[in-house]
Amino acid sequence: MTEDHTNQPTAPDGGARTGVWLVGARGSVATTAIAGCAATASGMHPPTGMITETAEFAGCGLPPLGRLVFGGHDTVSCPLPKRAEQLVAGGVLPHGLPAAVHAELTAADSWIRPGGPPADDPRGEDEAIDALAADLTAFTRENGLARTVVVNVASTEAAPSDADTALPPSSRYASAALRAGCPYVNFTPSSGLHHPRLREAARRSSLPYAGRDGKTGQTLLRSVLAPMFAQRALSVRAWSGTNLLGGGDGAALADPGAAAAKNSGKERVLADNLGRMPEGRVHIDDVPALGDWKTAWDHVAFDGFLGSRMILQTVWQGCDSALAAPLVLDLVRIVARVHERGGSGPVKGLGFYFKDPDDGPCDLPGQWRELLALADRLRGGL
Repeated sequence: MTEDHTNQPTAPDGGARTGVWLVGARGSVATTAIAGCAATASGMHPPTGMITETAEFAGCGLPPLGRLVFGGHDTVSCPLPKRAEQLVAGGVLPHGLPAAVHAELTAADSWIRPGGPPADDPRGEDEAIDALAADLTAFTRENGLARTVVVNVASTEAAPSDADTALPPSSRYASAALRAGCPYVNFTPSSGLHHPRLREAARRSSLPYAGRDGKTGQTLLRSVLAPMFAQRALSVRAWSGTNLLGGGDGAALADPGAAAAKNSGKERVLADNLGRMPEGRVHIDDVPALGDWKTAWDHVAFDGFLGSRMILQTVWQGCDSALAAPLVLDLVRIVARVHERGGSGPVKGLGFYFKDPDDGPCDLPGQWRELLALADRLRGGL
């Protein structure tokens, strides 16, 4: 696919602007990404956690942070400035940041449209998807954007059953992205573009896409430790884990179906790296008092030489929104650049960011090498 960029829309300083359309735009991850982008672009805070701001991505032609324009869909009405203040109270954002980036939060909030569909929506599926796509098209056109990348950061939904004939909400948003000609990133374990009904439409669209389920904590650590055991020829007998979390994620993952969808990616990392699934499960517990903070505990039982039995335990405590937001910004910039250079289909080399990547290795060192190879391709014209 070749595009003519001689008449690209430009920002006031002469550079093309890129849209970022967030599904779940008033959630913790989205709010942190929008506020963090403004703070980083203005120099108020360093780009900690953003790989695209490191030397490895120099010269790749990524859209600058200051030229990203935000909008999105959400089912809640809390304005972004107020949502940011709530995140300050929860220790997610630093004091004073919402006031410092109030203009950027307000501008993004003005482009958040009602998500859905509501329970009493009289429209058919096709009409509802067209309405979502129209929101995307209007956002891109009225802001004079070169392109818009759609990112799903909404709450996890249960995987659809074989008896379900209708597209789940995440797949409706993904379908709308295809209809509006927008690259797509699924940062959640929800179906999104992976739904069987969208497979052919995604292929025909000639759009780049990436997913799924952002890797921010427990699974990030597993993708480092599992290959270590395999490479050292240490036999893992059991690998169990527990996640304690609150906020919107905790509430959503209290649903057994949503928790099962979330755990499938965590299990894939172990199965792919160890060659089998060891005994043990991951438990997810909703603890509302934790807010946007989570604790992940892993217990690994393994055998050493002559059957010597040993144990490794890890504890990961962190703010999931602060871990996820820089990854979302990275993915937007990379996928936007791939689209600009005419790339299509699943973007090879982005497994570093996901629990359940579209292709490639599942060990973090291998994924890092694939990501650096992608950076080289971007520098070379893809």
